[in-house]
Amino acid sequence: MKGYWIAHVDVTDPERYTEYTKHAPAAFAAYGGRLLARGGQSEAMEGRATPQRSVVIEFESYEQALACYRSPEYQEAASYRQGVANAEVIIVEGVPH
Repeated sequence: MKGYWIAHVDVTDPERYTEYTKHAPAAFAAYGGRLLARGGQSEAMEGRATPQRSVVIEFESYEQALACYRSPEYQEAASYRQGVANAEVIIVEGVPH
C-alpha cells in the first residue's frame, strides 16, 4: 500500500527556508515521492489553526516513505529547516483500493 507524508509547516525565516526547498525535492525524487499538495489555499475545519503550509507527498509504499525520511539525503535537507520553520511530519499508510 502507498505511504504518505503529511506535513504542516510554519516558516519563521522565509529567506533561509529556501535552502530547505532547494534540497528536499531531490530526496523525495530519489525515493519515488510525488508531491500531491504543497502550500496553496487551505482552511482548518477542525483542530488547530491552519498552518502556513500543508504538504502531502505520496510514495509507492509506507516503507519507501519511511526510508526517504530516514535517508541521509533527506536528513541533510531537513537540517536546513531547523531553526527557520516549525514542522509536524506524519507518515501514514494508505488504504487498499
